[in-house]
Amino acid sequence: MKRLFLIGFMGSGKTTIGKIMAEKLGFSFIDLDHYIENRNCKKIADIFAESGEDTFRDIEHKMLLEVSQLEGVVISTGGGTPCFYNNMEIMNENGLSLYLKLSNEALSNRLNKAKTFRPLIKDKTDSELLDFIKETLTHREKFYSQASLTIDNDDDSPEKTCNLIISQLKQPAQN
Repeated sequence: MKRLFLIGFMGSGKTTIGKIMAEKLGFSFIDLDHYIENRNCKKIADIFAESGEDTFRDIEHKMLLEVSQLEGVVISTGGGTPCFYNNMEIMNENGLSLYLKLSNEALSNRLNKAKTFRPLIKDKTDSELLDFIKETLTHREKFYSQASLTIDNDDDSPEKTCNLIISQLKQPAQN
């Protein structure tokens, strides 16, 4: 295993778990959103505002192709990354994709605490946030479900989730 891709909805723990996983595995950690910002010398919000989502998704796809060639890395993707182009196929062909899955309610609880840091949801009421999560996940689930491994992450601490993932990785492949 040369690279792990963490996918899932915003607030699912991709960055937190990714950093811990990288440390435990002796890998480097890459947050794809930060990678995009550093390579383009612009915040993602600015890319969206100046050029639109289509341009951002094109950049994101190219950057995913780039990091897919690195070895010894844990890559935390953006929540929408798996849903565009053939990004899931790229991740599954070049490494192991892990879907950090949470219930709608668990995501809502987590995101309610972090609204101010997330422009997409900062002005939503509790019920609007839950509706947004349900609607968005309905669309994204068909992509997320293509992951090599799904980890139910509702109640576990990041450390416990990492230990669960590592134990899953050590199990022989099921045919």
